[in-house]
Amino acid sequence: MATRPGKPRKESARREQGARHSRATSGDRFNSYLSHHRLVARDSFLRLLKTPVPSLMTWLVIGIAMALPGSLYVGLSNVETVSRDWDGAARISLYLHKVVSERDGRELALKIEQRPDVTAVEYISRSQALEEFQQLSGYGEVLDNLDDNPLPSVIVVSPVDLEIDAKATEQLFNELKAMPQVDQAVLDLQWVQRLYSMMALGKRLILALAAVLSLGVLLVIGNTIRLAIESRRDEIVIVKLVGGTNAFVRRPFLYTGLWYGLGGGILAWVIIGFTLFWLGPPVSELAGLYQSQFQLQGLGVGDSLLMWVAGGVLGLLGAWLAVSRHLGAIEPR
Repeated sequence: MATRPGKPRKESARREQGARHSRATSGDRFNSYLSHHRLVARDSFLRLLKTPVPSLMTWLVIGIAMALPGSLYVGLSNVETVSRDWDGAARISLYLHKVVSERDGRELALKIEQRPDVTAVEYISRSQALEEFQQLSGYGEVLDNLDDNPLPSVIVVSPVDLEIDAKATEQLFNELKAMPQVDQAVLDLQWVQRLYSMMALGKRLILALAAVLSLGVLLVIGNTIRLAIESRRDEIVIVKLVGGTNAFVRRPFLYTGLWYGLGGGILAWVIIGFTLFWLGPPVSELAGLYQSQFQLQGLGVGDSLLMWVAGGVLGLLGAWLAVSRHLGAIEPR
């Protein structure tokens, strides 16, 4: 009988020991947190697939909005690729008098090449100029019947970088133009300046358009998430009644916005790729007429990933704004 009072204490100690062993560790809580995120992400994606038509319409709106600035960016990148061969510098074309012999013309070209404000010089003889003109113009048979070559020798001078010193380029042009062997000089400076000014303007227009359309994407996703919140109002109320936090209730809608934005970014990438595929053959044919091997270049791996990530971020941000505004107004009564 003396041992009976000790039994309750032993059983109590065992229960306390069992309670201590059943406490969740930080690793268990983290695994549970990740498991819930995976479950919510999968459930949110399946909800979108259960309503394919509304989801596809939302993805199309987002994809088209993102494809517009993306297409302009690709077009501007291709223009930069074409102009890359010019090295950002102007060209000075010196047309020599016909009485200047080829030997004297080459000596003049070597003399000009030694100037410190000149990066490269190319001498084109009269025969080379005529041959090149025959190939590019398509009037080879007509030009063969000419008694004399009407084209002069040309010295093409590449001055220092235009962006470094434009005044020095103009001074060089005036000095070369005053040489006695030069009949006419042409400085293609203005069109280079216009080209780079138009490209700089194009970049700003793309940024402005991207900002405006990004705002439109936020509004579309925000309105879509607001409708989703209203359709699940009763479910939200029940979850809050049983102790669900705002973070717990917010999570499915954030993943819904993420899937909308990511799907729109991928669809925009597909639209741009299809457009380039459709325009590729005529552009290549046009480039071939100008003796060029140029082909349209699409989005690279980095740009593609950036578009997808940008779509996902816009989706998350739009969903966050909508949930923060409308979720707090739903409370159990």
